[in-house]
Amino acid sequence: MASLRIKLAVSVLFTLFGGPGILLVLVPWWLTHFRVPITEPRWLVASCAAVIVVGLVPLLESIWRFVMVGRGTLVPALPTEHLVVSGFYRYVRNPMYVGVLMVILAQAVLFQSRSILIEFVTVWVAIELFVRLYEEPKLSGMFGEEYQTYRAHVRRWLPRLTPWQASRP
Repeated sequence: MASLRIKLAVSVLFTLFGGPGILLVLVPWWLTHFRVPITEPRWLVASCAAVIVVGLVPLLESIWRFVMVGRGTLVPALPTEHLVVSGFYRYVRNPMYVGVLMVILAQAVLFQSRSILIEFVTVWVAIELFVRLYEEPKLSGMFGEEYQTYRAHVRRWLPRLTPWQASRP
């Protein structure tokens, strides 16, 4: 149990002070000071806030899922012991990244910020390269046929309409 608490703490700290915290809080604050233009209609502010909340859900849920199901962390240097193919991962292979991109795009609209829109494009390209050049080859090496079967059934970015069920022996 102590090991799980440590893995959970590492994942939470990485989320708060690592990549997601920097991309979703520090950079937007630096660019906009979180000032919503006065001219923004309330419906748009509410819609963007809702998208931000929805985008955070897969990130937060993945912290728990990587620790409890995968027996690892979100940190690439401390990966999961088991391939995670449950929860949001039944619909899309990269729900955390999809959620992060949703939040950044909603922030760009909410703050009417071209700079955050540039951040969105930059992060999207960086994530795409990271996933294709590092993460997918690493997962293929770690989980072999199990990962290849998962890849064949669950798309990288566009969610499935129905959840994929891994066949377990």
